[in-house]
Amino acid sequence: MRKMVYAKYNGHCAYCGREITIKEMQVDHFEPKCLNAFIGRDGNYVYADPNRYENLMPSCRRCNHYKRANSLKYFRHLIATIHERIHDNYIVKVAEDFGIVQYNTWDGLFYFEKCEATEGGNQ
Repeated sequence: MRKMVYAKYNGHCAYCGREITIKEMQVDHFEPKCLNAFIGRDGNYVYADPNRYENLMPSCRRCNHYKRANSLKYFRHLIATIHERIHDNYIVKVAEDFGIVQYNTWDGLFYFEKCEATEGGNQ
């Protein structure tokens, strides 16, 4: 299963797109394990196996740790607003003054979304 997850995005982190080795890869639960129950159409709880292949994503250590047990929507918010949180750091301000650090806008898409868009959903 680990090899299949690694191959999903050809050895890249599903989130940032950085190339990773299978040894470096961490397996992220796209829908966090703690959120594996949801309310079905009939109003009853439905449980989905969090370890099913479709829910497993290849991830680098940094993305997996930063996403934690958050939804994709909240993780997207964290990445989109990261510049706001680091801007107040004194050393970052010094780096800005010397032109060492520059902020770029993020297009709001994770690597796996870009892959799906360019390949029509086929990996």
